Amino acid sequence: MYKLNVRDHFMIAHSFRGEAFGPAQRLHGATYVVDATFKRAELDEDGLVVDIALAGEQLKAVLDDLNYRNLDEVAAFEGKNTTTEFLAREIQERLVRAVHDGKLGPNASGCSAIEVTLNESHVAWASYEASV
Repeated sequence: MYKLNVRDHFMIAHSFRGEAFGPAQRLHGATYVVDATFKRAELDEDGLVVDIALAGEQLKAVLDDLNYRNLDEVAAFEGKNTTTEFLAREIQERLVRAVHDGKLGPNASGCSAIEVTLNESHVAWASYEASV
C-alpha cells in the first residue's frame, strides 16, 4: 500500500456535554496538528498517490472552514460533542468529498482510503480512516 501524507493545523474553541468530560464541559480551546494520509494499492500513471500540492490545498481548505471557530456555534455540529475523534471523521469525510468532486485531480479517484489523524498534543491523538 502506497501512502502520501500532508500536514496542517487549526485552532478551535468548544465545550462538551456529559460528566465524563469533567472540566472540559466548560468552553476551552484546542490546537490540532492534522495529518491526512491518502492510500492506494498502485501508483497512478504519473507515479503518484495523489498530487501533493492539491492534497495540501484541499486539507487547508477543509481546515479553513473550522479554524478560529467556536464549534459550539456551528449549526451542523449542534447537539454533538466535537471530540478529537469526531473531528477526525468530519475532516476525513470532507476530504473524501473533495476527491469525488475532482478537487485533487482526476487520478485521485484511484485512492482506496484516507486516514486523518488529529494530534491534540505530543502525547495524545485520534484518527479516523475509511474508504474513498
